[in-house]
Amino acid sequence: MYTYKIHLHKETEGGFTVSVPALPGCITYGEDVDEAIAMAKEAIELYIEELQARGEAVPDDSNTLEYSLNLQAE
Repeated sequence: MYTYKIHLHKETEGGFTVSVPALPGCITYGEDVDEAIAMAKEAIELYIEELQARGEAVPDDSNTLEYSLNLQAE
């Protein structure tokens, strides 16, 4: 089992773009949050399949911590 953090970015024209920082180039889109998450799962599965087919290591985020920082610009 692999663990991944995903980033959902709300698009101005609607929907959400999803990226997976641990998997460069693994980006997808969904009309709403639920669809975006489902699409991310599918994209991650396909990405992993491709890495395995090439005999490459499969990275995961299970040992990664993530924090959000709020900074005020001066």
